[in-house]
Amino acid sequence: TTSRRLADRKVERFDKNITKRGAVPETTTKKGNNYPVGPVLLGFFVFVVIGSSLFQIIRTATSGGMA
Repeated sequence: TTSRRLADRKVERFDKNITKRGAVPETTTKKGNNYPVGPVLLGFFVFVVIGSSLFQIIRTATSGGMA
């Protein structure tokens, strides 16, 4: 019958896709650096940490070793 032929055609079409599962071409995969934070945020963090440590060293040196 017609509905059986349509069903068979639909099954054939989807059966072809089953063999292609997992075969993703490398051009569509994401390439590059996957850093959890951006370079600007990392630079700001380094600036704050190094700046505060330098400030602490200078403050300790000018107060004569007594905080």
